[in-house]
Amino acid sequence: MNKTLLLVVVFACSLPLFAQETSKADAAQIARLERVEELSEDLANDLLEMSVAVRDKDAVALRNFFAESLFAAPFACMPQALQQKVKWISQRAWAPAEADGAAAEQRAVSGAVFHERWMQMLTNFASIEDVRFKMKEGDFNEAGTAKVRVAFYVIGRNTQQQREWLRGNVWVEAAKSEGHWRWSSYKPLSIDSLVATQDLFTDVAASTGLALELPAYQGGYAWYGAATADLNNDGTLDLVATTGGRNQIHLGDGAGRFTDASQSSGFAALANGLGPLLLDYDHDGDVDVFLTAIGTQLLFENRMVPDGKLSFDDVSASSGVARDAVGFSAAAADVNNDGFEDIYVCSYNHYGRVTPNSWFKATNGTPNLLFINKGDGTFREAAKEWGVDDRRWSYAAQFADLDRDGRMDLYVANDFGEKALFMNKGDHFVDEAVARGASDPGNGMGVSFGDFDNDGHLDIHASNMSSTAGNRIIGRIYAGSTAGNNVLKKLAAGNNLLRNKGDGTFEDITAAIGGFSGGWAWGGGFIDCDNDGWSDFFCPNGFVSGPSMKDT
Repeated sequence: MNKTLLLVVVFACSLPLFAQETSKADAAQIARLERVEELSEDLANDLLEMSVAVRDKDAVALRNFFAESLFAAPFACMPQALQQKVKWISQRAWAPAEADGAAAEQRAVSGAVFHERWMQMLTNFASIEDVRFKMKEGDFNEAGTAKVRVAFYVIGRNTQQQREWLRGNVWVEAAKSEGHWRWSSYKPLSIDSLVATQDLFTDVAASTGLALELPAYQGGYAWYGAATADLNNDGTLDLVATTGGRNQIHLGDGAGRFTDASQSSGFAALANGLGPLLLDYDHDGDVDVFLTAIGTQLLFENRMVPDGKLSFDDVSASSGVARDAVGFSAAAADVNNDGFEDIYVCSYNHYGRVTPNSWFKATNGTPNLLFINKGDGTFREAAKEWGVDDRRWSYAAQFADLDRDGRMDLYVANDFGEKALFMNKGDHFVDEAVARGASDPGNGMGVSFGDFDNDGHLDIHASNMSSTAGNRIIGRIYAGSTAGNNVLKKLAAGNNLLRNKGDGTFEDITAAIGGFSGGWAWGGGFIDCDNDGWSDFFCPNGFVSGPSMKDT
């Protein structure tokens, strides 16, 4: 699902409210909304060009976005002292240059001076990784002049080589002139920075031997994944990845380096899939590889035991997992408590050829699969029998015993709608997501269990897409709506955190703890990044990047 489509969805779902009787007033209102959104998209695209100018510290290009004179509050371009916020994160305010005074009131200022202050602010960054200017809300008058709220951030290294995230929230007025939207009024709501006083992570891909050059994206709607386990029983973690039509295995040496064993193990030559799942399905003491695939699902037996050498046999057909699906990911657990791990496959659909039958309750995906391990090296597909042959465009799933009855329950993230919480009844599952407060409608891409508040109960983080444009449009049509009372607003809201209340039911506390608008969010999970005993959360995001920021 792409952002352009989300805009179409919002309009498609909303227009019936205006078109019940197509009066002239209705038609005029629709026409105005369409015109305003055209202007909004034009301004939003211009803000992306401004993002590039700021990222590149391109003074000439940046000057194009400011009028000859502005009615502006003094621009905060001077970093202030750091104040510790939490652990290894500090916060700082930004203040105007002394020559501009500290007054917050707007006043006439030349575009040249305003531009100079922007460039002065950027001198505090030794390097810049990313910049974004996004239009959050606002309107346009009949002449096409904009009055909008713009959020922006600058991420990079400051002059002390600390990682810094400058973030601003401002009201601006702008008009199109000579090919650019030029700011004529500027009123800041907030500008501050978060600074990492300690680097927790360093990119060591090259030094460890994992800096792979992958083929260019060739289209479609699915890419590849990775998983870790000890494949050769030497006590160190190894890496399995599926990349660009070629399977990868990289063996860890215990000293921070990896060796490519894709060819020597025969793994590279085997059929390719998407989501790797590592498990010892045959209980022989080594880790085997299951791959979901758009087509036939795949299972490769690790021959480390008994051969003493890492190699793999394709046992997909003989084991019974060679079933067709649009398999995006898989999860494993012993669902029937017989001592053998079973496999659940999340099956999507052929997006682009098949259109979801609903944008928030789609049911026309392909059925998910449940492979019950028979304990003799073979599986029996039993998703329908167990009540988990979900057809809601599933993306990801995780098992956990949420009600502490000794049976593994299953949470499934679905695109285009509600998630499923299948509670294990011993010989079948029952979807109790709604009753337990965990349905979380949204474009679900990932799910993770973790005890974020250290109360002894597993909580749920769901990775959902968020959309600035979607929120902007919905705000115009449904003024004052929230993710809690408007499903369209919820679809554009982003990630969710559901707190386990201790009895296996959940409450959505996303808004209370600040929100997680992760953009085009994918998997991710809970991880204690700084080893302080509290679960943090990592969420990857993004899609295919083109040569322009507008092309994603």
